[in-house]
Amino acid sequence: MNTLIGVMIPLLGTTLGAACVFFLRKELSSLVQKALLGFASGVMVAASVWSLLIPCMDMSEHMGKFAFVPAAVGLLLGIAFLLAMDRAVPHLHMGADKSEGPKTSLKKTTMLVLAVTLHNIPEGMAVGVVFAGMLASSTQITLMGAMALSIGIAIQNFPEGAIISLPLRNEGMSRRRAFSNGFVSGVVEPVAAVITIALAGWIEPVLPYLLSFAAGAMLYVVVEELIPEASEGEHSNIGTIGFAVGFVIMMALDVALG
Repeated sequence: MNTLIGVMIPLLGTTLGAACVFFLRKELSSLVQKALLGFASGVMVAASVWSLLIPCMDMSEHMGKFAFVPAAVGLLLGIAFLLAMDRAVPHLHMGADKSEGPKTSLKKTTMLVLAVTLHNIPEGMAVGVVFAGMLASSTQITLMGAMALSIGIAIQNFPEGAIISLPLRNEGMSRRRAFSNGFVSGVVEPVAAVITIALAGWIEPVLPYLLSFAAGAMLYVVVEELIPEASEGEHSNIGTIGFAVGFVIMMALDVALG
């Protein structure tokens, strides 16, 4: 039951963020968006380090001075995976005029949702891998540590849900449809988490690699998308401040609850 609650918490964050479309009339200002993007970046970087890479290296202590190998290999594979997905799946980032990936006849709104959905995959994997590690008796990952990651991702999912639903509403889409699109973009997270947990018995031997794989995929999203969007134009320092706040909150959650 605790595991089910844990994997659903991130979706709750996305849902609440998407629900802002029912209470706010206008799209978030650029300053607020920069702050939220920076905040999400900080949360994801801190989660990658404290919730994924450090446990990965702790589980690899038996390798001695080569304990870094699973972390390094998994991280690079996670980055390569998201790079390949970015090229294989047609998607459009908010505020961009040109879509990425293969040419397609999909609607703009569909590609906007695909962009967020694509980047939610590693977050769902991260939650699933951590809970799989918690269920495995051979790891030091605790329930509270796994919950800390879920809560941290849910916090950064709140602005993500708002950032996708409010612009869709501003383009003329009904509030209900804009909310639904924001909600659907987050459904992939619990799905990815549940699939990962269901395979826990088979993945336990390579759990350190999967932890670092999820970290690499999350860091790819931060470096490739979130930080550039938070830094472009004027007042880029707002994104930096948001990053610092998000990083500290996620770090505190993981240390205090883990």
